[in-house]
Amino acid sequence: MAIPTDPESVASEATGADAPLSGIRVLDLSAYIAGPYGSSLLADMGAEVIKIEPPGGDNLRKYPSTLERESRAFLGVNRGKRGVVLDLKKPEGLATLIGLVKTSDVLVHNFRPAVPARLGIDYDSLRAHNSKLVYCAVTGYGERGPNSGKAGYDQVLQTVSGLCAMQGWPGQPEILYGSVVDYYAAAMLASGVSAALFKRERLGLGSYVGVSLLRSALAMQSARLIWAEQEGREVFRDMRSGGITGLHPTREGTLYVSANTPHFWQALCDMTGMGDLAQDTRFDTVRKRAENADYLVDRLRTALAERSARDWEALFGDRVPCAAAREVEDMFSDPQVREEAMITRFEHPVLGSYLGFSGAVKFAHDPDAPPEPTVRRAAPTFGQHTDEVLLELGHAPEKIAKLRRKGAIG
Repeated sequence: MAIPTDPESVASEATGADAPLSGIRVLDLSAYIAGPYGSSLLADMGAEVIKIEPPGGDNLRKYPSTLERESRAFLGVNRGKRGVVLDLKKPEGLATLIGLVKTSDVLVHNFRPAVPARLGIDYDSLRAHNSKLVYCAVTGYGERGPNSGKAGYDQVLQTVSGLCAMQGWPGQPEILYGSVVDYYAAAMLASGVSAALFKRERLGLGSYVGVSLLRSALAMQSARLIWAEQEGREVFRDMRSGGITGLHPTREGTLYVSANTPHFWQALCDMTGMGDLAQDTRFDTVRKRAENADYLVDRLRTALAERSARDWEALFGDRVPCAAAREVEDMFSDPQVREEAMITRFEHPVLGSYLGFSGAVKFAHDPDAPPEPTVRRAAPTFGQHTDEVLLELGHAPEKIAKLRRKGAIG
């Protein structure tokens, strides 16, 4: 089946000069998801991002994909960048990177804490070449402590931080698929780097920005990470509102319903023929409804069985917060997604034309105006822009050829 009709937002090779981070250059040495996607968020905000890969490439390029010649995951988390290949283990490759550092504002990597110093790219070494550099390190567990030397991966941090235990059932933890910790860390990266750039505008100084998957996994659980004095360990940590809020089967499809406020609870009861419950003092708070969940869920599901999930969604409208369960493919043609210009058509030298998400944050002079398409590049092919970037750095073609013969670039 062909991809959906062209969205209005079409990617191009330039970024608007009025974008918040226009004029900022970012060197992205990271791999997998958290660092690369955080750098793409900076590209969304107008930064020029150069992805620097080792000769073996970002391992995400090699992940399983139903696309024949590209990794869907790599394309999705590396939009908006130019691609360069450098071997930092060769002196000429390191020297080339330092040349780029001198002309850049931000450097992002996700090496374990001991690795940068071995490569000669630790914070102290690089700020000697650029005192205004914002240096962002993405780690699994942070820079210090007994686990700091361990490799960190999304699902590992989900498991160790309690997310899997919360998602599953007692004795049966479950992974949250979708790399939620990585993506939250990416958002923290973009936020932290932006704050460091703002600090640099005020004080003229670069900064070290530390983002870890452990920090991100715990930050996601801030509403649970409260332990009152004299509470026991086995206290339930109040994350689920309970009662009728949740996923429910209907005549066809599944519907999520959220009716925690008195207003929405009243509307849900009125529109499902459960008006008697709305006036019952046994159910007049979220806590009481949670305590009586078995009875209420049975009543609600009996009512929901009369219509399909899509029918209920249309009927409830804005009176009851709800959603019929959909698949991600439905988002490419979803009218709300299209209206907000969240899907862009990209042109890729290997894959050809494809649609992808873009524009995680909306910037506009008039909040009521239609969003202007955010222009950006497709994810780069391996080493696609090495020569282009080095020519801009002032390297003569002969020098570039010599670096390639020595294996310092690709």
